[in-house]
Amino acid sequence: MRNRLLAALLVLAAPLASASAQLTIQFSLPGIEIGVRQPSYPQLVLVPGYPVYYDPSAESNYFFYDGLFWVYEQDNWYASEWYDGPWGLVEPQYVPVFILRVPVSYYRRPPVYFREWRRDAPPRWGDHWGHDWEEHRTGWDRWNRREAPRPAPLPTYQRRYTGDRYPRPEQQPVLRRDHYQYTPRDAVVKQIVRSPTPAPARPAPRERQDQRNLPQRDQGQQRERAMPPAQPQQPARAQPQAPPPQHDRDHGQPQAQPQPQQPTHAQPQAQPQQHDRGQPQAQPQPRERPDDRRAEPKKGDRGNDQRKGQDRDDKKDKDQRRGD
Repeated sequence: MRNRLLAALLVLAAPLASASAQLTIQFSLPGIEIGVRQPSYPQLVLVPGYPVYYDPSAESNYFFYDGLFWVYEQDNWYASEWYDGPWGLVEPQYVPVFILRVPVSYYRRPPVYFREWRRDAPPRWGDHWGHDWEEHRTGWDRWNRREAPRPAPLPTYQRRYTGDRYPRPEQQPVLRRDHYQYTPRDAVVKQIVRSPTPAPARPAPRERQDQRNLPQRDQGQQRERAMPPAQPQQPARAQPQAPPPQHDRDHGQPQAQPQPQQPTHAQPQAQPQQHDRGQPQAQPQPRERPDDRRAEPKKGDRGNDQRKGQDRDDKKDKDQRRGD
């Protein structure tokens, strides 16, 4: 008996493990109806002996299990994190076993074929979905009631969101994370629950982002390039103060004012002529170079040469007269 039970559990676990890896839930877009409308938060009541809630006043087969709302409508199971959707279609091979085990009497709008089955027993899903489904979900209707998990807490925070305040699909995961701190136990439910998309981080300015990716040495170089080049400081040129005019003691004439000192690159200006008692000074003669003195004959030598030439001429004249 124990071996048979172990074999049945292995057969059941294998398809569930592969199914959980392939599970994909597509939630209906806003505005697409599945035939169920829940205008306000439902009045949920716990099914005795089951970790599942149902709404006795609902006009649909409405349940809550492991943090999700479940609806059975038009021979399909739908799940949602919020009481009025959007809803996602869940294939029969992925529906949690505790949802399948709820007795027929807790279905407020049971299909016609449910009427032939016992009201205190779960629906005959194998007869409805066929032999292939029953082979993959073997043992779904056999369980120990004393080992049933505790029911998940109800998301009562959703009561305040009705009518126009009902959140949009992109807002729902964020509100659920902030107000409903519960982690699902069922492997299938864990994949159905959508994780909220984090808000994009505010981009830093381009220059700051570039500096964050640079080493510290490169950041210093980038800051130096960003700073305007410093202008070289020019030495302050002191303006020469004009001395008061000095008067000649004898004549009372004002002396010439000295010219202001020019910078080194400027051409020096000629010094003004100074007058001695009103008479102009003689201009200094340029100094002779030694080569010039050596080339130029002396005055005495020049006179001797002229006299020697004249004597020669006189001698020639005398010699000519003698010959005549």
